[in-house]
Amino acid sequence: MPASNPNAATAEPGPKKQLGLFSAIAIGIGGMVGGGVYAIFGTAAGVAGTALWLSFLMGGVVALATSYNYAKLGAHYPTKGGAVEFLVRGLGDGVVSGGLNIYMWIGYIIALAMYAAGFAGYLMTFFPHVQAPWLPKAVAAGAVLLFAGVNVLGAASVGRSELVTVAVNLGVLSIFAVWGCATADWAGLAASEWAPPTGIVFGGGMLFIAYEGFGLVANAAGDMADPARTLPKALYLSVCGVIVVYLGVALAVLGHLPLPAVDAAKDYALSQAAKTFMGGAGFTFIAVGALFATAAALNATLFGAANVCYMIARDGQLPEVFDRMAWKRAPEGLFLTAALVLVFVLFFDLSSVAMMGSGAFLFIYAAVAAAHLRLRAATGGRPALIWLSIALCLGLLAVLGGNMFVHSPAAFWTMLGLLPVCFGLEWAYRRMTGRTLKTGTPRAAE
Repeated sequence: MPASNPNAATAEPGPKKQLGLFSAIAIGIGGMVGGGVYAIFGTAAGVAGTALWLSFLMGGVVALATSYNYAKLGAHYPTKGGAVEFLVRGLGDGVVSGGLNIYMWIGYIIALAMYAAGFAGYLMTFFPHVQAPWLPKAVAAGAVLLFAGVNVLGAASVGRSELVTVAVNLGVLSIFAVWGCATADWAGLAASEWAPPTGIVFGGGMLFIAYEGFGLVANAAGDMADPARTLPKALYLSVCGVIVVYLGVALAVLGHLPLPAVDAAKDYALSQAAKTFMGGAGFTFIAVGALFATAAALNATLFGAANVCYMIARDGQLPEVFDRMAWKRAPEGLFLTAALVLVFVLFFDLSSVAMMGSGAFLFIYAAVAAAHLRLRAATGGRPALIWLSIALCLGLLAVLGGNMFVHSPAAFWTMLGLLPVCFGLEWAYRRMTGRTLKTGTPRAAE
């Protein structure tokens, strides 16, 4: 029977949805607790000092505010398109929404480069006597190629072990955080070693990439039996849970390592901290956990980013060649994605990649909030909360961008320059083909 709301269509036919709250929370946690915290921790500590825990809290608060938009939009438009869907519906079928979706794909590519660099950093701890400066980049590039091959050979199995991956990652970090906090020397977190407020905010902006994966829950809304109830709870609980874990990790590291030691081991800071209270076995335990987490994040995000590329192509935002299925049913978008990841791996350092990734997602999430403003009558969203999320995203982005301009100008101009490139590609392709975007079929809330 048709819904009374004229903006919502009837439910899509198909099997009854089975995804419950626990599984949805696992998706949210899995999207956030991956390789990011391992890869970027030491670099962020270098800008925030012993106030790094405040930077983690700041990034988490911005993620929590932004998740409000995903909760409202995903509940009203429970399709697998996620942010792609929200941008098209809120901003219309045009160059703006198309360019933003391409820029979001670039954001995933940058995140992949960060995971690959983090993987290389922890792998090199097993070869302490190898000093070749080119080797870490070679290892990172090799990891990208390896997992691109894994996706080609077995794309259908990429997501089958997601629950196991989430449990292992969360378990490793929880053990580390609880043990570390229980034995910490809290004098090591003295405010005398805090960075200035701008440094703390800069750290929060840099660390935002460790939270960006919460949006994956909205992509699963189409598989929820009751998205209007399940999605908001899953988003808020997963973000809050991850904030607690990250705070515990930050306090555990800073409670055992002075800042110079964190800086000296910034590529493997968590392992070095674990060594102080768990011994040599702890160093290996965390290093192996980091390899598992970064590898899993690289594998799953490469598959997901390739699917975003496929979706963009299917919906008319890139040439149709990327819509074809290549060898062993892997989308050709996978190869394009992997190639672009290699560019960022080879030409930017870890801190630059992390800052560009965080900046890209802060901008995209602000755009999703702007789309929500135009759809608030349908979703029931509160303007004050939507505006708050926009202000927090853009405020954090402004501080991040300002520091990038001073300390990493190449990364700043690359991040900024990619925006007109994405919009230009979208405009040119529309001029050439006349294709339009598509959206999924929204369903009435059950």
